Amino acid sequence: MTQPYPHEKIEKNVGLLIVGILLAISVGGLVQIVPLWYMKSTTVPIEGLLPYSALDLTGRDIYIREGCHVCHSQLVRPFRAETERYGHYTVAGELVYDRPFLFGSRRVGPDLARLGGRYSDEWHRDHLLNPRDLVPESIMPAFPWLARAPAGSADPAFIQQKMRTLRRLGSPYTDEQIAAAPAELEGKTELDALIAYLQKLGTVIQARR
Repeated sequence: MTQPYPHEKIEKNVGLLIVGILLAISVGGLVQIVPLWYMKSTTVPIEGLLPYSALDLTGRDIYIREGCHVCHSQLVRPFRAETERYGHYTVAGELVYDRPFLFGSRRVGPDLARLGGRYSDEWHRDHLLNPRDLVPESIMPAFPWLARAPAGSADPAFIQQKMRTLRRLGSPYTDEQIAAAPAELEGKTELDALIAYLQKLGTVIQARR
């Protein structure tokens, strides 16, 4: 009679199988994640990196709200085909203040990790209002409502609270920057904020090259 394999007992017992799976995932996760806490290259900002301004932060929220990260990645991999097209590969130190990360997994549109400074504000404005005016084959939707919506929240304290929360997580905002945040958004539209965020992407790495 064939002897049963030792692991058959686990495979036939749902409870043991669940415990085994959770244990394997926990150990594997800890082995991969814990070392990252002690690697300076992943926790220390690169030279020249500053946290997002109030206008940049608002633009980033709009970028997420409108689903831009669904079609555009922000991660240049260290392959020649990528660096020749998009620029310097992405390094962890330039993403220290990004919460959440917007690596993305699809490139329906081009990667935006190195977009900052590549086009003028006017180009971005026209492109967001009607992409096909500049790129006839584009399938990107237009965002005309952004030009009509004010960048500031109905509650001026919202952006300040957001910056205070990010400061607790490590972003080095000063009291003066937080106090001045509502004024920075006055008279700005959501389109202005989104363009400001796009123009910030990848500029620190580009300036170091």
